[in-house]
Amino acid sequence: MLRPKVPTNPMPTGIVTPPTAIEPTAIVQHPVAPAPSPVAPASARPTVQLTPGAVIALVGCGTAVVLVVGAVLVSMLLAVAITGASLAICALVIRSLITADAKRR
Repeated sequence: MLRPKVPTNPMPTGIVTPPTAIEPTAIVQHPVAPAPSPVAPASARPTVQLTPGAVIALVGCGTAVVLVVGAVLVSMLLAVAITGASLAICALVIRSLITADAKRR
């Protein structure tokens, strides 16, 4: 039915050069002197020193974060549980309505 036609190219479009023989060349390696190891510069930043007040503040903030995240997760779990229970109750009511309708006929 439909046959694709493959285009033919009777003349090459680019410059055609005959292949040339490649002669191997000798590779000479020179000994390489090892580079001197760099010396680490002294740190310009001061070291972090925690005072007792800062430690108490960090512990307080960490506790607050844990409590907030825990409350959010528990509320999400409770929402899922309530939704599941309400869907189960709806399914029971619909099933009882369907069976009661079938018994009347």
